[in-house]
Amino acid sequence: MKKIIHTLKAPAAVGPYSQAVEANGLLFISGQIPIDPATGKIVDGGIDEQTEQVMKNISAILYEAGYTFSQVIKSTCLLSDMTNFKAMNEVYAKYYKTDQPARAAFAVKELPLGVMVEIETIAAK
Repeated sequence: MKKIIHTLKAPAAVGPYSQAVEANGLLFISGQIPIDPATGKIVDGGIDEQTEQVMKNISAILYEAGYTFSQVIKSTCLLSDMTNFKAMNEVYAKYYKTDQPARAAFAVKELPLGVMVEIETIAAK
């Protein structure tokens, strides 16, 4: 049985998808971009600020669904430019101090709304 997860503490979906879906003890969080849910706008700043907002959005969805970062098993990081990898990785690492999830990181041609980073997340209970 699938359950749709939604919180006002993360940005609303910008298309025909859910913030997250839970099924059979797994939580699938759609790719999060650096939109501040309070303003509905992309945060000011560079890759550090954008990654921080993405991680805050993921945190809010995890919390709403009853999960924590320690239960994240896989992340996929999409970057507009691989030169931002090191800075993104430094912010990302603050949220995964031990037992880090599996991860892939890719540079893509373009991300929604011209952002620098998008991260999707899978967690398990």
